[in-house]
Amino acid sequence: MYAVTLEEFGEPDVMRWSEVPDLPEPGPGEVSIDVVAAGVNRADLLQRKGFYPPPPGASETLGLECSGVIAAVGEGVRDHRPGDRVCALLSGGGYAERVVVPATQVLPVPEGLDLAAAAALPEVAATVWSNLVMRAGLHAGQTLLIHGGGSGIGTHAIQVAVSRGARVAVTAGSQLKLDRCKELGASIPINYRDEDFVAVLGEFGGADIILDNMGAAYLQRNVDALAEDGQLCIIGMQGGVNGELNVAGLLGKRGTIHATNLRRRPATGRSSKAEIIAEVRRHLWPLVAEGTVAPIVHAELPVTEAAEAHRLLDSPETVGKVILRIRES
Repeated sequence: MYAVTLEEFGEPDVMRWSEVPDLPEPGPGEVSIDVVAAGVNRADLLQRKGFYPPPPGASETLGLECSGVIAAVGEGVRDHRPGDRVCALLSGGGYAERVVVPATQVLPVPEGLDLAAAAALPEVAATVWSNLVMRAGLHAGQTLLIHGGGSGIGTHAIQVAVSRGARVAVTAGSQLKLDRCKELGASIPINYRDEDFVAVLGEFGGADIILDNMGAAYLQRNVDALAEDGQLCIIGMQGGVNGELNVAGLLGKRGTIHATNLRRRPATGRSSKAEIIAEVRRHLWPLVAEGTVAPIVHAELPVTEAAEAHRLLDSPETVGKVILRIRES
């Protein structure tokens, strides 16, 4: 089979569409998927540079989500059959013609949704739902601040929050991104280049929940922007890993800081990928089926143009997800 390989760690052009050994047949509890499309995520860019190695036992091939058609199922799999149109959350391996994945990380593609576009959903859906709903308990009447509102996670989180009756504030670095966020339902657009999000949120009594992709650079300011009993959910480190925090400010607000990742969670058990995917299927997938929450795809490129896809994801003009087309559906 063919997959994207890395000649070395570095810039986008180190990626090659190359022949690699075929994968084994799915084992107990697993399925194999003939991949139609793969989502491109910022974690892929970090792995390409050598900064984000896969967890032990995971594929070295880039790609944390895909969509396609089930080719075979392993022993004990009851919910999926060969020929099913699905998308899947992966620990790696998505930039390839075929993947093998635990069946508990596989979701059916809702009726009417384009199969390739479904590749843009598993990673953002699992990240947003596990953090905002399962962990932070987002509900109607709350104010949510999303950093990076124009990103794949940001555009998805806006829709989920609006569907739950929350008021949504977003930060972004261009009017283009802010306008798109408003179209999706954000009501407090903040251009971080010339506005102070702490001051803006202060006018609304602070944020009940903050979804943060910056990490260290925003740590203290995020706490300053929280409402009383507010929750800060850190899901990224684009602003560094070492920050300084005035704990008194957090104590004074009875605030909570969560820091989570998705890729290194266990496959099953407490706080596992299986648990998250089950909740996504039960509660979020009906919203996708009815069109209330939709994948926001900025561009679709052939997998042979993976380098351009990585450059595009890094572009300040990109809103939403970039996907790689592996084969026709």
